Amino acid sequence: MSGARVGDVFAQALRLGATSFGGPIAHLGYFERTYVHRLRWLDGDEYASLVATCQVLPGPTSSQVGFLIGLRRAGWAGAFAAWLGFTAPSALLMLAFAWTLPRFATSPAGVLHGLSLATVAVVAQAVASMAQRLSVGFARRLIAIVAALAMLLHGGAAMQFLVLAGGAALGALACRDAALPRGEAAMVATPRAAIAAVLLASLGGVVAIASAMLAPHGAAAFVALFYRAGALVFGGGHVVLPLLRDGLVPAWMGDDAFLSAYGFAQALPGPLFAIAAYLGAAASPPAGTPAMALLALCALFLPGMLLAVAAHHLFARAVSFAPAAPALAGVNAAVVGLLAAALYDPVLTTAVHRPADAIVALGAFALLAVARVPPLVVVAACVACAVLVP
Repeated sequence: MSGARVGDVFAQALRLGATSFGGPIAHLGYFERTYVHRLRWLDGDEYASLVATCQVLPGPTSSQVGFLIGLRRAGWAGAFAAWLGFTAPSALLMLAFAWTLPRFATSPAGVLHGLSLATVAVVAQAVASMAQRLSVGFARRLIAIVAALAMLLHGGAAMQFLVLAGGAALGALACRDAALPRGEAAMVATPRAAIAAVLLASLGGVVAIASAMLAPHGAAAFVALFYRAGALVFGGGHVVLPLLRDGLVPAWMGDDAFLSAYGFAQALPGPLFAIAAYLGAAASPPAGTPAMALLALCALFLPGMLLAVAAHHLFARAVSFAPAAPALAGVNAAVVGLLAAALYDPVLTTAVHRPADAIVALGAFALLAVARVPPLVVVAACVACAVLVP
């Protein structure tokens, strides 16, 4: 792949990393706007297949999707560029926060609330856009509705997996007219690369366990803690934080320092996993160095990225057969249901508490979906409304 294409991947990912507020579900909306609608690097069905794959894996879903898009677009250099660009803005801010924590004032509540309202609009626009393409017809709409209800009644990582598996089963039965979308079977990695990814992920897990057993208070065990968390957590950044807290507090840092970082991370764009940069820099010696911050950051992300490469290779191979098209249609419809459920809980229930909040969120949605206003402008408008009308 040409250096220009890799540079383009990095530039787009950096832009998203600096402007994508609201967590992994909102990030998927920003990604769809950028990679599917504006740049047309892949179509809606291809994008849905990436989302469906990463939804059932441990690790940061939005970062995994971006990593695979970079891999498709510009090979392994593009994959790294996509991860680096999307992660760097929030990671650098978290690192700066770790160094300036004693003099840093807490973000105003209105700013965080405004970001939450912008998240409602971004996620709603993504759900509406994907629903128009992926839940067409009675059978697919029904699958999406059932998936959303299942997640609302009994959420969690296990239910996500069951919902997507159920969508495949229902699609195989009820979507027999579905055809394999053009380009859907394109693979992001060779079979050899997929096998290597699985082996590396497994080796990393073995090393992490051994490090914790042999030297539980050493720097290697500190980094291994992040690797284990990244390999075992389902559901994104908010779920990984309790695991990290259990391992870090009080052995490596105080609870106040950890919780302060969590609060600051809510106001930042990009992946919440970037909090690892803060935790690596702020931890007690011998771990508290910039180099350890970088190692902690990479260790937290690495297992999810490796598993995403292997899993999507298997997914792409499975859907290269025409009989898989109905099942794929069911999975894509179930993805719409998953995102719709997430729009209600936790996005809507967390952000909208009064009629004024609903008005701001609806206005932001209209700006995004109807007026096509850039997302960053919409985010700024939501924050301004929340600050000016407390």
